[in-house]
Amino acid sequence: MSNSVKTDDVIFNFFKQICDEKDDLKCVELGNSWIKAMENNLASMEANLDEKDKNKHKEDIQNNRNHLNSLKGKNSVEWKEYATKCMIEIMDNKV
Repeated sequence: MSNSVKTDDVIFNFFKQICDEKDDLKCVELGNSWIKAMENNLASMEANLDEKDKNKHKEDIQNNRNHLNSLKGKNSVEWKEYATKCMIEIMDNKV
């Protein structure tokens, strides 16, 4: 049996934490921390690409930035709805 933690499980549990949070302010803070983490990941991935790959993935990178920007300013109800959709998507794609 493997003891490795799967990325999908970590993400699922993070979104579950958003859904379970009773304090609206903490819920929004969790959502905003998600945005910041994903922006950092995106910047790190982009920094590791050579120019050819940066150009190849330019549209995808921008689409990801646009998606993250669209999450900014969500309230706790909106974050819980988003988190629920993400959890469903993870479950639908589990192998």
